[in-house]
Order: sequence, then C-alpha cells, then structure tokens
Amino acid sequence: MPTFHHRPDLLPDWDGHRLRLSGSPGSALDIAIDGCRFIHLVVDQTSLADLALPFSPSGNACMELTVSVTSGSDEPIDVAFAIEIGRPGLSEAVAELRNLRPLGTPERLVASDAKPMQGEVVIIVPVYNAPEDVARCLDSVLAHSTGPSRLIVIDDASTDAKITPLLERYRGINGVEILANPKNLGFTATVNRGIALAGEANVVLLNADTEVAAHWLTGLRRALYSSDDIATVTAVSDNAGAFSVPELEQENPLPPAWSFAQTALAVWQEAGLAYPQLPTGNGFCMLIRRAVIKAIGALDVEAFPQGYGEENDFCQRACAAGYRHLIAGNVLVRHARSRSFGHERRKALGAIGMQVLRERWPRYEADVGASLFSFERRVLDWRVRRIYADAPNHAPMPRALCFGFDGELALASGYDRLMLIASKSGLALSRPDHEPLEVTAAPDATEVAYWLQRYAIDLVAVHESGERRAAAILNSASQRLGVPLVFTSERAGPSIDTCRAQIMHQRSFVGSKR
Repeated sequence: MPTFHHRPDLLPDWDGHRLRLSGSPGSALDIAIDGCRFIHLVVDQTSLADLALPFSPSGNACMELTVSVTSGSDEPIDVAFAIEIGRPGLSEAVAELRNLRPLGTPERLVASDAKPMQGEVVIIVPVYNAPEDVARCLDSVLAHSTGPSRLIVIDDASTDAKITPLLERYRGINGVEILANPKNLGFTATVNRGIALAGEANVVLLNADTEVAAHWLTGLRRALYSSDDIATVTAVSDNAGAFSVPELEQENPLPPAWSFAQTALAVWQEAGLAYPQLPTGNGFCMLIRRAVIKAIGALDVEAFPQGYGEENDFCQRACAAGYRHLIAGNVLVRHARSRSFGHERRKALGAIGMQVLRERWPRYEADVGASLFSFERRVLDWRVRRIYADAPNHAPMPRALCFGFDGELALASGYDRLMLIASKSGLALSRPDHEPLEVTAAPDATEVAYWLQRYAIDLVAVHESGERRAAAILNSASQRLGVPLVFTSERAGPSIDTCRAQIMHQRSFVGSKR
C-alpha cells in the first residue's frame, strides 16, 4: 500500500488533534482507522477536508489511518500513514498497534458511594399482542436484571387470546406485578400508569418486543449516575432508529459467529465508557431519573396517545429544565420493532408525532441531526464495527478479577481472568504473566472502581489471605458499582457454581414464587 508521499496532492497536515487533507474539490474520501471505516468526507471548494480527532477512538495513542479516494479521481486510491494523538508529525511506516482498549475517563464514574446502585428501579413493560416477543422480553428481564428492581407488566387490552395465559405464567414471581387495563388506553397512558405505580423509584421504559442481556440494567444505572444532570439513558440496539449500532437508522445484523448474549457481552466489554449525548432518548429501553419526572411531569397523553413522539417531547421538556440525555453505548438491547402495530401504522403514528414535535420544539430536528454525527457518536459506531469484524476470531467470556490468588484452577474455564496485585509500591491490575495494565501508588476506592468499570469486571474473587487494606478498597469499589464479590479461603479460588450463585444472589428476579 503506498504512503502519502506517492500522492503529494493528498499530503496531510497533522497537528496532534486535527487532520487536514488536500484534494480535488468534490472528491469523496473514506477514512478508516486501524482498518475499520470511521467517516466519509468530501473535499470542499478550498481543496481541503478536515477531520478533528479530539481523542483516540481506540484508546491507543498511535493509530493507522487509511484514506481512500472513492470519487473525483481517475482510479480509487488508498493512502496509509500513522499518527499519534497529541503529537504533531506523521510516520511513513505504520506503527505496531496494541489491542483495542476500552476508553474511559474518571468523570464517568458513578457517585462516591454505593447508594445509586442500591436504589430501586422499576421496569415498566406495556404489552399489546405479540405473545412470542413478550415471552422473550420478560424471560430475559427475569434472567438478567441485577440490583434492587421490580417489574410491572401492563396488558393494554390485547386482542390476541394467547396474551392472558402467557402473562399468568409470571404472576406470583417475586418482584413481578401483572396488570391489565380494562380497555385499551394506548401506549402513553399505559406507561404513565406504570410510572405512577413505581412510587419514588427511577423507571425503565422497556418495549415488549425487546430482549436484554447481562449487565443491561447495571449499565443504564452507571450512565445515569455519571452526572447529576442526566435525565435519561437509552441503550443501543440492532434496530432502534437513531440508537441503532453500528449503522444509524438501519436494522443491523448481529455477527453470525456470536449469539445475542455473546454480542451484548462483547459490546459491554469493548465499547467503552464514552457516553454520546443526544437531545432525546428512545422509549424502547430508556432509564428515567425520578427527580426529572417530579420536575416536569410524566408523558403527555393528550398529544401522543399512541406513543411515537411522547418520549421525545418528555426529553425536550427535560432539556428545557437543564437536564441532558445520554446513550449507554456499552448496553446492547435487541429490538424486533413494530410487532404490535406493524410498520405502516408505526410510520403513520410517527409522522403525526413528529408534526407535534416540530410545532412544540422547532429546533428539535436540527439538534438531533447535529448530535447524531458528533465525534463521540462516530467513535461508538466505529468501535461496534470493529467489535463485529473481530467476531470470528474469538468468543467473549465474562471477566473475573482475582485478588490474593491467581484463580487458575477454578476460573480458567468460565472467566477471562485479570489479577489485582498489592505490593509496597501500591496496586497493579494485570493479566496473568503479563505487564500491568494499570498501576497506582496511592490506591483508593474511586480509582479501583474506575478499573472495574473500564475493564467491565463481572465478578471479584478475594482470597482471605489478601492484604487487608487493598481487600477493603476492592470491597468498597465493588459495592459502588454493583459488582458481585466472593470471598474464599481456598487457594484454588471459588468454584464456578459458587461464583454463579453469588451473581444470582444479587439479582432481583430468581424465578421464586411468593
């Protein structure tokens, strides 16, 4: 592959955070980072195209950039070079790159205590027909919801005779409430009924045609409590319009090599902690802070009786009150979409709702359009493309952090292991027999919690012989993030069954009857 020296007309200017490319006006340029498509640019009338890179999409300082000229030239041309974030100058040789590291920043941590993760969340699932989807949704919620939570399921007078006996299967399960509207009230009124029944708790609006996976609720909670001014957090999906990844407004197939559970785990581990911001959320899977509902009211039933615009209006009201909305880019939720109403009716209702939004919030569409193509959102989509492209090469595994033992015998078959090592010089986080990934001379619960979050730790296993101060810090950090922690006296570490039992203990729904 040629370097840029073979194309002086494309000679780039790099200042450490901004790339300027020369070219023929109107030429189309596709920019790839580390071999994965990142952005499409068009050379302007001044013969220049700019690409701002405020931070490294991969988390690595050095990146390989490939510029492909796809139009405006006699033949397609690929130009490759290496750059380093923060350092001016370009390298003719592409540097050897490290593996993709999750990106996180300290300000993305939850609050300094465990209260946010211990507060109750009520999951509201409105139901109208589509029994197969409903069963898949509810089963996944019961299997994968961690932390204090309840489930309210409301049947909005479904016409499908299969719905009533289906919902009876869930009646009597701890933490689950099955309700039915006496007549069809519409989506928005049904959701508001659930919001009222949730009391003082934060609420998740979850469509009945979704499927969740491990960490979904934990991920939403962490994003919500990354800042006090966050009103809502929405998951990403294979099929949820502006919240679809890696391609916007498309139905994205999952990697053939992985199940949905594996795909969601890979996204959880590798998409990172940079939460893109939008002026809206999406009620297919959206966590709402209760304080915001108190401040601005619930959803507007009169303007949006059947939904399709009600959450957008709610979010705009929250913006007007000084709140923000985030995308939890590491929480992937599968979405069938339009099973209850069908595509044609969804389109019609969407058009009606959009007209109301335009009248109430004239800047809404422009603000959404601008934020959809923010650098942070492009980074998220790029990461998911890269994760999916790598699917044939490995199968993701849950991650355990071992302290006081290496965990080789007990955890090797069920977990991807990391180790926390205490010494006189501080704490180090590493993989067995590898150089440390993180080191700190003055460890505290905040920094260790950051490590747990950044490396997507599923389970912490602590041997009783481990250094006591470090064990106490690890225990505090685990509680803060809602990460299950197992103490053991066995040198081989806890068994897989013990670990799984501890994780199940932290779940609200374990299938037990009252």
